[in-house]
Amino acid sequence: MEPIRETLKRVVNAPAFSERYNDMRKEVLAHPGVQKFREDHADEIDDSTIDRGLGKLYEYIDQSHDCNKCPSVDACINHLKGFEPNLVLERGTIGISYTKCRLKEAADNKRHASSLIHSMYMPKEVMQATLDKFDADESRMEALMAVGEFLDQVTGPGSLPEKGLYLYGQFGIGKSYLLSAAANELAELNVKTVLVFVPEFMREMKQAIGDQTLQEKVDYVKKADVLMLDDIGAEAMSSWTRDEVLGTILHYRMAEKLPTFMSSNFSYSELEHHLTYSQRGEKEDLKAARVMERIRALTKPVKLEGLNRRN
Repeated sequence: MEPIRETLKRVVNAPAFSERYNDMRKEVLAHPGVQKFREDHADEIDDSTIDRGLGKLYEYIDQSHDCNKCPSVDACINHLKGFEPNLVLERGTIGISYTKCRLKEAADNKRHASSLIHSMYMPKEVMQATLDKFDADESRMEALMAVGEFLDQVTGPGSLPEKGLYLYGQFGIGKSYLLSAAANELAELNVKTVLVFVPEFMREMKQAIGDQTLQEKVDYVKKADVLMLDDIGAEAMSSWTRDEVLGTILHYRMAEKLPTFMSSNFSYSELEHHLTYSQRGEKEDLKAARVMERIRALTKPVKLEGLNRRN
């Protein structure tokens, strides 16, 4: 039987193999990344180093660089999905290290931003909102500008303006969308936001009394870096939810100077009227005025106008 070394030697020296080897070597050496690597290490790399590292060099050129062959992270062709190869020279030997690619960076940043937004009962499609897709005609420009002015003052979690916005107007004109778009912008600035659909939240608070999670849920909402209360005034407000839930949340945020956004179909005066009457028809002017005092301290009113975009 022929010794294995002799067999390998015969295969390597065969014309067909030699031709393929030379073609591969030319292809490798013509690659811009390999050429730059050789230039950067001109004093350390010779032909024998290239020949010993030809396998690694081919592995390098066969992959995507700067995402030039990959439309997305999921469709990445590289050996480590989401990571691109870099040539390295260690003790005279060519090797490959991997670093996160730009698509992977963008996907991770987006995932991190999403984790900073806690949505409670908000529609999924609204949570994809962006400011650049907000239809800002002349009647809606004031609201968009107000959101922009708030965001311009934010450089991170420790630099938040004390006052948020109170967006009010008719049904379906984009108040929830604008809140969600602002939350997504804040997430890009590493600011955690809690977005709450108020009618459903108040219903859950009544149930939370029975399962003893009321205080935990109220604490989570009231301590958010930025709190957004969507559709306040659409709930059937009882004296208890007004005073012990909403009042408690607003009092804490006013005392701690934490920015709060709200959206409503009601103006300030209309909301105060709504808060004045309990579900049992009791008129409680003083308690409603106390809640409104906190809302006025926490927000700046901005009217949003336009056509109903849900129809």
